Formats: sequence, structure tokens, C-alpha cells
Amino acid sequence: DTGSLGMGERICAIVGAGPGNGLAMARRFAADGYRLALIGRRRDVLEALAAEVPGSRAVPGDAGDPASLRASLAAIRDEMGPVDVLLYNAGSGQWGHFEEITAEGLETGWRVNVLGLMVAGQAVVPEMLARGGGAIVVTGATASLRGAAGTAAFAPAKAGQRALAQSMARHLGPKGVHVGLVILDGVVDLATTRARMPDKPDEFFLDPAAIAEAAHFLAHQPPSAWTFELDLRPFGERW
Repeated sequence: DTGSLGMGERICAIVGAGPGNGLAMARRFAADGYRLALIGRRRDVLEALAAEVPGSRAVPGDAGDPASLRASLAAIRDEMGPVDVLLYNAGSGQWGHFEEITAEGLETGWRVNVLGLMVAGQAVVPEMLARGGGAIVVTGATASLRGAAGTAAFAPAKAGQRALAQSMARHLGPKGVHVGLVILDGVVDLATTRARMPDKPDEFFLDPAAIAEAAHFLAHQPPSAWTFELDLRPFGERW
């Protein structure tokens, strides 16, 4: 347990809540008694997710727009209370080789992955510190660690996000706020990925529920043994 996470009503905010990892994370934390704030760009998607998770609330907001994201997190603080756990699951970006990527695509990826994490962290950290602790768990990717030929825009954004998370962890850890990064080194099991890869067996994919379990584990590690980076992959994935 970290700081205030064992006391009273707890709030978990998910930035980048969607039908895959976001929904699985919401379900896992709700099962542990958290009230969930689901942040994403589309109200209709958020409300459908919130209907599936007791104690959750849809809070529209754009991770790539600092003013929008600040407003969403301020609304959560005012209407629900201070955030105990922030799950930063926003991670969109442009895919393509070097000659194919655009300045706009690279910038958008940077805004969503790096700038959004900074904005969200700055919004919740002061009250975490004031209350004696909290946790921030960031969803990373293979591209956080290395650039592939087809991730010329995405990899710089994810690598920048990882570097920011490291800086946050080193600064905030001694103050009681645990910052962790989950590297997803594989293909997440989603309707869209199944449609693109219809011949792949079940064991090829990363299970969102297992990813959510790892995020919950990071958020609740004893402070004597904190993890910064946890890499997840299916057992048959080459690495």
C-alpha cells in the first residue's frame, strides 16, 4: 500500500479510457473498491464504459490538449475528490516509416504521450503529496524501448514518455508517490487487433485483464520494494 491508498474512499482516474486496457483497468480497480473517473475524447464511448463499471463516471477530455485535460482533472477533484491513483493509458500516435511520417503526426504523438503525462501528473501530484502518497502508472509499449522501422513517429513519443516517467519516479518516489511504467511488448487482445490478425491463436495476444492486474499490482506495492518498469509479453513472444 502507498500512503493514502489504504484509507477511506479511493479515487482512480484513467486517462485514455477505452474498451480495451482502459475498461479492464476500470473493472480491476472498481473490484478493489475504487471509484473510477474515465477520461477520453468521446463522451458516448465513456458513458458506455461507465455503464459497465459500478462507481465510475465519464469525464470527457483530450489528453493531447492541456487545457482540456486540466479541466477534466479539475472536475474530478471538485466532484469526486483527490485522485489516489492515476493510470495514464493514453498512447495514440502515427505509425509509418521515416519517409511516410508527418510533422503533425509526430507532434500529436508527443502531445498525447509526453505533454499529456506532464499535465496530468502536475494536476494530481500536489494533493498526493499533501495526503502522504499516491501512485501513477503509465502504459508504455515496445516502442518505449526501441524504434522499429515502422514506428518512426510513435517511438520518439513513447521513448520521451518513458524518460519523463523516469524523471517523475526519481523525484516523487522519495516523497511517497510511486510512479511506474508498464511496457506492453506484444499485441493487445482487442476487437480491432483480432480483425487484423484473424489467424493468430489466443496465446499470441496480451490479455487486457492481465495488463490491468499488473497495473493494480504496481499501484499497491509496499514502499520497501517498488518497481519502476515492468515489461509484459505473451509467453511465446520473441524478445
